[in-house]
Amino acid sequence: MSLFSHLKQDIPASIVVFFVAIPLCLGIALASGAPLFAGLISGIVGGIIVGSISGSALGVSGPAAGLAVIVLSAIHDLGSYDVFLMTVVIAGVIQIILGVAKAGIIGYFFPSSVIKGMLSGIGIIIALKQIPHAFGYDKDYEGDLNFSQADGENTLTELINMLDYVEPSAIFISFTSLFILIFWESYLKKKGKFFEIIQGPFVVVLLGIVYQLITLQVAPEWSFSPEHLVSVPVAEDLGGFINQFELPDFRAITRSDVLVTAITIAVVASLETLLSVEATDKLDPKKRVTPTNRELIAQGSGNLISGLIGGLPVTQVIVRSSANVQSGGQTKLSGILHGFLLLISVIVIPHVLNYIPLSVLAAILLLVGYKLAKPSLFKKMYGLGYKQFLPFVVTIVVIVFTDLLTGIGAGMAVAFAIIIRNNYLNSHFLHKIHKEENGAHNVTMVLSEEVTFLNKGAILKELNTLPEGSTVTIDIRDSFRVDYDVYEIIANFKRYTAADKNITVGVLSNKHFDVADY
Repeated sequence: MSLFSHLKQDIPASIVVFFVAIPLCLGIALASGAPLFAGLISGIVGGIIVGSISGSALGVSGPAAGLAVIVLSAIHDLGSYDVFLMTVVIAGVIQIILGVAKAGIIGYFFPSSVIKGMLSGIGIIIALKQIPHAFGYDKDYEGDLNFSQADGENTLTELINMLDYVEPSAIFISFTSLFILIFWESYLKKKGKFFEIIQGPFVVVLLGIVYQLITLQVAPEWSFSPEHLVSVPVAEDLGGFINQFELPDFRAITRSDVLVTAITIAVVASLETLLSVEATDKLDPKKRVTPTNRELIAQGSGNLISGLIGGLPVTQVIVRSSANVQSGGQTKLSGILHGFLLLISVIVIPHVLNYIPLSVLAAILLLVGYKLAKPSLFKKMYGLGYKQFLPFVVTIVVIVFTDLLTGIGAGMAVAFAIIIRNNYLNSHFLHKIHKEENGAHNVTMVLSEEVTFLNKGAILKELNTLPEGSTVTIDIRDSFRVDYDVYEIIANFKRYTAADKNITVGVLSNKHFDVADY
């Protein structure tokens, strides 16, 4: 697929991701105790550099909320921001080494139920965190995904606190924006090409800017004060803009505390990236599979460059990635373009960006959150039985009431407990029988008696190595239990990859197997 083959979809999607990314970049920089411009640097690098190297079709990278606490502590403990930048550079080198060493295979060991739980959990958090912004209470920074906040409050107490700080103008703009977004997507998009190319989020952002400009002139009491608006650093001239970039302190490269911090950042950033990769691939309508080793190299390259010019650590992030998917992005060009839009806008129109009300962006993110946690997904997961539903729900609950990595850990623990209960000390393996008939390449894959999500990587690898025009028969007649994850990758392979490579896929099963069920 050509990088420029879907410009009509990728350009509008990049604009939406750009608007979502601005407050997140600034908010995470604020929470990290770093210069605000550092967040924009990492957003630009994540879009342009990581996006260009990455093999992810829809993943978008930038500063991650999950690293904010680590960064805040590191800047304080290391003594200065330029010393901290050295840890980002070293972390990037470590990630590149991990990618070359093929450590990305770790990404295949996250079960589908946990990843879907992660998506739903983040969707719920996004919605809960954006409700105060929609009502005009902007005390908490944009991009925070943790239940406990730095100010001593938490996600639920903020919903109570906001009642004392309700802004009528914010409610008016956020509810108007929500109406436009829903109406645009459910009705107008079906009425012509124009409404597909011009996205609803772009329209509501323009509405917010126009509203602020008009009310400042004719009704100042209804306009937004600065704390309720986007706050992009504004340089007075080109020299001032360039001075916002900062070099790392290379003399700190030999310090042991710098190395320890770099390893911590590399491990956490890599884990968050691999989780986001799995989640984004699940959201991809075309079910494309991101090469995880290449992704680690891309992220490492991004961190190396971000650290060298004064930026925060980058990871692939699900909020921006899901916004990209939901806005119709088709290729990685949308992520790359969002990086260029960030770069151009902070140089050319920072003043204009600072007229965007946070309540408008809250409306956009509320819709993103809802789509990630649709009630229909809960119903579907419940219908798959407790082996899928229990890890799914545990992941959601723990993420909402703690943080992302703790929630994933809890979901994984439940998934493994179920496996151990049903599969105690039972090995898994894959048989292949090759036959050459009339010049054709025929393969029979006989799966073992019990196949779990741990076998996804091996099965997917075997299927992806099949040559074009071959015939594969997957025999699961002797398998008394096959995880939903395995059925899912077989169905996705048959529906997408096999169709592209002219591969004939047959499934021998003692029960009905229908691709449409997965």
